[in-house]
Amino acid sequence: MSPYELSIGLRYTRAKRRNHFISFISAISIGGMALGVAALIVVLSVMNGFQEELRSRILSSISHIEIRGVGANGGLDDWPGVAAIAKENPQVVGVAPYVEGQGLLAVGENVRGVIVRGIDPQLETSVSDFAKHIKRGRYEDLKAGEFGIILGSDLATRLNIPVGERVTLVTPQAQVTPIGAMPRLKAFRVVGIFEFGLNDADGNLALMHISDAQKVYQMGDAVSGVRLKLDDLFAAPRVARELAGKLRVDAQLRDWTMMNANFFRAVALEKKMMFIILTLIVAVAAFNIVSTLVMVVTDKQADIAILRTLGAPPSSIMKIFMVQGVLIGVFGTLIGLIGGTLLAANLDVVIPALEKLLGTKLWDKNVYLISELPSQIKTSDVMMIMLVSFVLAIVATIYPSWRASRVQPAEALRYE
Repeated sequence: MSPYELSIGLRYTRAKRRNHFISFISAISIGGMALGVAALIVVLSVMNGFQEELRSRILSSISHIEIRGVGANGGLDDWPGVAAIAKENPQVVGVAPYVEGQGLLAVGENVRGVIVRGIDPQLETSVSDFAKHIKRGRYEDLKAGEFGIILGSDLATRLNIPVGERVTLVTPQAQVTPIGAMPRLKAFRVVGIFEFGLNDADGNLALMHISDAQKVYQMGDAVSGVRLKLDDLFAAPRVARELAGKLRVDAQLRDWTMMNANFFRAVALEKKMMFIILTLIVAVAAFNIVSTLVMVVTDKQADIAILRTLGAPPSSIMKIFMVQGVLIGVFGTLIGLIGGTLLAANLDVVIPALEKLLGTKLWDKNVYLISELPSQIKTSDVMMIMLVSFVLAIVATIYPSWRASRVQPAEALRYE
C-alpha cells in the first residue's frame, strides 16, 4: 500500500465539513466492535474461571484415577499389591484404599439416602482435601473402632444433627433373625462436618474409618478399590491406560475425565455456544462498517472520479476505502481488548460495587455454589477474539471498497 492511499484513507476517517454524520456512524461502529470484543473477553474469562473453580473443587473430593474391584465379592482383595504397582508409575504421588456403599441415615423422623465412603484418614490426605474442608468437628477424630462419621454440610442440615450427636446407618446387607431377614443397623457418632460447596459431596456423602466400613458392609480385609492422585491431572487418561496393562486383578480403571465426562462436555459446549452467540455482536458492528463505507463512497463520488482521472487504478481506490474499514476494526478491537481485559481482571471489585450501587445481590452463593465470580483470562481466547474481530472488519470492507473502485469518472462528474 502506497503512502498516498494510506493518507487519503486516514483523512476520510476523520470528520471534515459535511461528513460529520458519517464520522458519527464510524464512531458507533468502533463502539460496537469494542463492546462485542469486551463482552467476549469477559464472558469467556468468567466461564474459564468457573470451569477451573468447579474442577478444582470436584477434584478435591474425588481422585484423579480410581481402581475399583469387580471380583466375585465386588471388592479388591490384594489392594496393597495394587497400590505397590501404582506407586511404580512416576506420575502417581498419592495412593489410598476406600470402601464404598449405599445406605440410609436416620435421625428421629429424618431419613436420607447417602453414599458411605470408608477411608484411611492418614492415606486419604494424599489423594483428597477432606481434612482441609472440615467446617465443624475434627478430622482426626475419625478413628478405627469408635464408629465415628463425618457428614457433608447439606446432609447434616437436612438431618438436623450437630457434631457429637448419634445417627443410625441402615445398610442394604441383610442379617438373618428368628423373624426373617432384617436390614443391618449401626449407630454412629457425628465427629465432623465438611463443606466443599458441591451438591454431590455436601448433600450425599458420609465418611467413616475404613475398618468400620469393612465391618458394616461385611467385606473382611477387602476394599472397594484404590484411589490415586497424580502430579499432573491431565495425564490421568494416559496413566490409567498404562496401569491397566500392568494390573493382574479383576478391576475397573476410571480417570476423572470419565467420572465427570458429561459435566465437562456440557461446560465446553456452553463455552463454544457463548462464543458463537457473542460473536454476533461483533458481526453487527461489522455490518455498521459496511453501511459507513457505503455512505462514504456515495459522499466521495467526485473525489473518486478526480483520483481516477489523475491516473489512480481501481486497486488504489479499493485500498483507500479499505483503510477506513480496517482502522475502525483495529480501533474497536483494541479498545474492546483493553476494556474487556481490565473488567475481567477486576470482577472481584466491580461486582461488589454494582451490588452496592443497585442494592441487590447479583451473585448468590446458594445458587452458584461459589462465593465470588471467578475469572481466568486465557491468552488463546484473547488472540482468537482479536483474530475473529479483525477478520470480520476486513470482510466488511470488501464490498463497499469494490463498489468505490467501479465508479466511472464521467458518471460521477456529470452533475458536478
